[in-house]
Amino acid sequence: MMLGTLGLWALLPATVQVLAPAFTPILNPPLSLPWVAAPPSRRTCVFFEAPGVRGSTKTLGKLLDAGPGPPRGIRCLYSHCCFGIWNLTQDRAQVEMQGCRDSDEPGCESPHCDPSPRAHPSPVSTLFTCSCGTDFCNANYSHLPPPGSPGTPASQGPQAVPGESIWMAQVLLGLFLFLLLLLSSIIVALLQRKACRVQGGPEPEPEPEPEPDSGRNWSAELPELPELCFSQVIREGDHTVVWAGQLQGKLVAIKAFPLKAVAQFQAERALYELPGLQHDHIVRFITASRGGPGPLPCGPLLVLELHPKGSLCHYLIQHTSDWESSLRMALSLAQGLAFLHEERWQDGQYKPGIAHRDLSSQNVLIRDDGSCAIGDLGLALVLPGLAQPPTWAPTQPRGPAAIMEAGTQRYMAPELLDKTLDLQDWGTALRRADVYSLALLLWEILSRCADLYPDSSPPPFQLAYEAELGSSPTTCELWTLAVEERRRPHVPSTWSCFATDPGGLRELLEDCWDADPEARLTAACVQQRLAALTHPQEARPFPEGGLRGCPPLCPEDGLSIPLPHHLPLQASAERLPRHCSARP
Repeated sequence: MMLGTLGLWALLPATVQVLAPAFTPILNPPLSLPWVAAPPSRRTCVFFEAPGVRGSTKTLGKLLDAGPGPPRGIRCLYSHCCFGIWNLTQDRAQVEMQGCRDSDEPGCESPHCDPSPRAHPSPVSTLFTCSCGTDFCNANYSHLPPPGSPGTPASQGPQAVPGESIWMAQVLLGLFLFLLLLLSSIIVALLQRKACRVQGGPEPEPEPEPEPDSGRNWSAELPELPELCFSQVIREGDHTVVWAGQLQGKLVAIKAFPLKAVAQFQAERALYELPGLQHDHIVRFITASRGGPGPLPCGPLLVLELHPKGSLCHYLIQHTSDWESSLRMALSLAQGLAFLHEERWQDGQYKPGIAHRDLSSQNVLIRDDGSCAIGDLGLALVLPGLAQPPTWAPTQPRGPAAIMEAGTQRYMAPELLDKTLDLQDWGTALRRADVYSLALLLWEILSRCADLYPDSSPPPFQLAYEAELGSSPTTCELWTLAVEERRRPHVPSTWSCFATDPGGLRELLEDCWDADPEARLTAACVQQRLAALTHPQEARPFPEGGLRGCPPLCPEDGLSIPLPHHLPLQASAERLPRHCSARP
């Protein structure tokens, strides 16, 4: 759990209940700390977390070396603000947490820690929090309200003012009736909308207004394409609609953005227009334009390559495949992701490493030759790299919230579900999260491979975790299954009997969806392992531990291993780089 807004965080009952008041009270004068003050650009705070506190804020800064016992120091990465939380029980104050805030908010300008009451985890205790903006200002509080003052436990006696109970009951009853009326209004509105859709009538919706600062002149720089024709809707998302259409007589896909999503359009367009992003297994960008079908408001458009066979999910529902076709889909998917992740300079063109962050079988398309192309870069992020990117390269995100945003929750890695993504090296962490999503897509592809079920037909297609959680799992259900219980989609025993490398497919999947992100393969190594399975009769046993030795980065310079754009689908184990090849 990230710290978030400190006031709201302190009021969460689940968090309050797990605070462990088992530490010596801090009632002494402020601590004298030996650390050297941080440079002006970074705030240094005291860091402490009591045992039993759920979640941690250590990823919001860099812990400083100190003595064997608490407290320690932490140098903030995302704010210039420290915080402290104390639990006042009668006449004892016990520290619960100290550290860095995730952003600068009102109250951070105070030079001293002036606590204020935020919650009452029990009738005899009160949580006090403070925010301050000088080095080590959260080492101790400046004062606490004396016992008996308003807001402290000592002032909460059993006596009640005459008539207070009746007044409180009336207030609660009025609040209950108000909420009941509000809920009834919402239900009626939803039923009306549903009836409108069933009858085929247009759903009334106010025309959105563009955001004031994002894309103020977006229409001036985009051409209108009179020859662009809209045919039919092929997919509707939360903020966009994808149409099939024609441009100069050729079939194209048209991604239409509403006016309120101009900033999203500009971010996705900037990625597609990177000079080095052309690859057979990435959906091809054609142009950007403005317009709309019929009487709809004119908005920004992305014109992309159309793949008539549709999405991977749609294809797997309707078709089973043999081993060669399944491997073609799997290998091309890994090739596309490995290319996205790679940072490279080639022919004077720079392509930064990119994390997709929304890999799903809806966002992968099937090409005419049966291979895959990765699409929908709406949530993709440019990653930090060793090379200095040009000034025109898309900007990188600011703050933990932007980094940890992800797409389809079914495919989200465990570290995204429980908010423990490594923010110190978030570029590598997001690549590893993509590989987890890739593993689930590989499982979906293999689940429809007829050759892996020699004694029966493949079962009907199911999305990853659909057998365990159904078609619409909640975040809590996914967290329980994938994080707490560490369960993964079922791998039938027949998959281990198909290739001459017994257990190769199972081992590949396990090495990609490992609960420990650092133990996962890179996308490049997944590509190489799949290439080794192209001809099972030629595959030889891997060294002990399989190909887990594939380094995520070159030891010399830290850049991804440069690979050809198209590793031939007939590649065999003999053609792999030495560090990922089979044992001779």
